[in-house]
Amino acid sequence: QGTCSPGGMEVQCRRSAAFDCMPQPAACCPDWMAGLPDALPLSRLSIPGTHDSLSLFGSRRLRCQSWGLEAQLAAGVRFLDVRCKLARGELHIYHLCTFQRASLRGVLRRTLRFLRAHPGEAVLMRIKEELPIFPRPGFAARLHRCLLEEGQGRVWCREEVPTLGQVRGKIVVLEALAREVLGIPYEQLSISDAWNVLSLERKWARARRHLERAAGGDPTTMHLTFCSGNGLFTCPEEVARFVNPRCYQHLRRRGGQPVRWGVVIMDFPGAGLLRLIVESNAPWASGHITAAPSTPTVPLRQPHGRGDRCRSRHSSTHCPRRCPSGRTLLPAPRLCRRTSAPVEQKRVSSSCWAPGNL
Repeated sequence: QGTCSPGGMEVQCRRSAAFDCMPQPAACCPDWMAGLPDALPLSRLSIPGTHDSLSLFGSRRLRCQSWGLEAQLAAGVRFLDVRCKLARGELHIYHLCTFQRASLRGVLRRTLRFLRAHPGEAVLMRIKEELPIFPRPGFAARLHRCLLEEGQGRVWCREEVPTLGQVRGKIVVLEALAREVLGIPYEQLSISDAWNVLSLERKWARARRHLERAAGGDPTTMHLTFCSGNGLFTCPEEVARFVNPRCYQHLRRRGGQPVRWGVVIMDFPGAGLLRLIVESNAPWASGHITAAPSTPTVPLRQPHGRGDRCRSRHSSTHCPRRCPSGRTLLPAPRLCRRTSAPVEQKRVSSSCWAPGNL
């Protein structure tokens, strides 16, 4: 896969079932969560995600994606890795020191616009302060304000891992703040993120082991496997060209079986790899994935040591509360109650479009 032919050398070298650095995805699957049961916890899903999701600009050593936000969501990506810096009173998207021509407010608005059009879906969003030597004063307060003002009551900011029914049409925040509670505690999840790559073979071996740990691990724990990486002698694209095809083949060996791979986070994913992750939720009931009839456009917007947590069941309130550890429980949007119904048979909506022979 990914071999070059004289007639389509450039396109085939840039796109395969596992790897894609073309400007738009080869496939579209915007409603794959819609047919899954409401009672299913997010921790029991296989979810495709992107690393440094808005890193579209800069040198080859910085670019991690070629699809814009709308294109990623339409292709089936449901985990976004968003890196912010506080500058001039606003949160702007950066990769290292390179501005990515977007703001967090814009990312939230665009994601919620997608969710309004596809209300059966949910999007996990890891929000991280980029490159802080020390956490910048005011970052958490600005993030809280941004989530309240832009969230429109459709952001999950609680510590508990929700069921899919609780968060349809919503953004689920994963965060790693030192004192405030603004979402699911990122650092308490099962994570493999060996981002500094000295050996491509060792990078893939670590990712493979964590995928298998997710497949056989505690179903109440969220597992996040980063297949992405960078290094002194490599770059995100080279790592993806090596790891993504091996991930594709690894998942393909279990094709046709329900497998919980957890959140699989990639640079430059191909449509076939996204399809394998999605179909592992319900391969017996998934629809055919065919070429997208049109390609989504990507508008660019200009910017205008963790302590112990207490488990809170706080509801909407206008007054912050405090955990015994001193962390502040910030107001969360009002959400529907958990369902206690048994998990039904999983099924994937047949309204996915995607590539003919990936």
